[in-house]
Amino acid sequence: MLKQSLQQKLLQKLSPLQIQVIKLLEIPTAQLEQRIKEEMEVNPVLEYAGDSPSSSDDYGDEPETPENDVEKEEFSIDDYIQNDDIPSYKLQSRNYSRDDKHEDIPFSNGTTFHEFLIDQLGLRIMTDRQRSIADYIIGNIDEDGYLRREIDEIVDDLAFSQNMEIDEKEALEVLEVIHDFDPPGVGARDLQECLILQMKRRSQEARSAENAYLILKNHFEEFTRKHYDKIARRLHLDDDELKDAIDEILKLNPKPGGSYSNPMSKTVQHIMPDFILEVEDGQFQLSLNGRNLPELRVSHTYSEMLTDYQSNKKNQSKDQKEAVMFVKQKLDSAKWFIDAIRQRQNTLMTVMEAILEYQKDYFIEGDEMMLHPMILKDIADKTDLDISTISRVSNSKYIQTHFGIFPLKYFFSEGLQTDSGEEVSTREIKKILEECISNEDKKRPLTDDKLALILKEKSYNIARRTVAKYREQLNIPVARLRKEL
Repeated sequence: MLKQSLQQKLLQKLSPLQIQVIKLLEIPTAQLEQRIKEEMEVNPVLEYAGDSPSSSDDYGDEPETPENDVEKEEFSIDDYIQNDDIPSYKLQSRNYSRDDKHEDIPFSNGTTFHEFLIDQLGLRIMTDRQRSIADYIIGNIDEDGYLRREIDEIVDDLAFSQNMEIDEKEALEVLEVIHDFDPPGVGARDLQECLILQMKRRSQEARSAENAYLILKNHFEEFTRKHYDKIARRLHLDDDELKDAIDEILKLNPKPGGSYSNPMSKTVQHIMPDFILEVEDGQFQLSLNGRNLPELRVSHTYSEMLTDYQSNKKNQSKDQKEAVMFVKQKLDSAKWFIDAIRQRQNTLMTVMEAILEYQKDYFIEGDEMMLHPMILKDIADKTDLDISTISRVSNSKYIQTHFGIFPLKYFFSEGLQTDSGEEVSTREIKKILEECISNEDKKRPLTDDKLALILKEKSYNIARRTVAKYREQLNIPVARLRKEL
């Protein structure tokens, strides 16, 4: 049975400008230039402010120069309709623009990791069947040098994809051949096998290498947990013998594929700061990084064209009217985009200035211990902006200071009170933890309970589980795994 009901909903609709601002706030400076170029490619009304002398203002109307008159006379709305919004440079034989992004094709320097393995395969005496199996296995080895697929899965894959019926024994025999390839450890299915394959080639070199092989082969779990006392008892090793064996293991490469690197394939990520901060006589000089950010404006030519055709509506054809509506939409879109860029810059400055004021002592000295507890709501209250806006601004943004480049997220941290009632940043607690652990006796590393006692002596009343949480956030392992011989 159908029923009708009346529901009342409160919906918030965002304007095109608001949507643009929200999207642009999330983009760091390093990506903003590309975003501007993408917008210019789809909207011919947008242009660089320095492209022509038609206007010095985004929306202003300066007196026309003779050049503008020529440009107006040469521009025809009929041409605009016929070309179906295809930029003119796309119709030329050299169909590129100076605004296009050109991807340089890197030249190859030597062979890739997988080609290196295939070359070694060619040096082995194998049947065509074995070579096909080996070729498939090599194709499943990842860039770290590991075979991540199970043997039974490879057997099934060969049956379905190449109609080749093999059993696991035959696949393992071929894998053993690959295990003899360089770099040592290639084709391993887990870390233990990877290290064992490498140590096999060294086990005859010295007594320490032989002991290292036995540790990896028979006591790997104890080794990963650093239960060195158990290993020494079971293998009847004294302290020096155990230390020499562990040193041999630490020389091994846990990612053999990474050792075969092509320098041309490596990419280096450079951080482009969004803000630049200079301190002069205790005063902040904050600026936005304007590098690679062109100044935009609405094309004066299109604005004039729209004005001319709107004043002559009676004599327009249907196509011309549609073209006028299209240009009007593009003009509106261009103005929204320019306004959104401006609002983005203003919002970024507003938020960063509030952070500077909140963390003034830190930015003058650069001492991490001077960072005050600060959460997103603190800055939202100071700027009268929404917390989500503060989050978008602080995400993926960087500031360049006289003591380094930092992500904005770095300056946000929760706080807690000391025994004296003073509120301190959790970052200060983490700094003390790092110092305690870096100065500990590695033969007897500090447990979380001992770390909690040390902090309590310094007036930081923190529970052991909180110490454990901060230690994990610092990517520091438990005391047992920090133990050294």
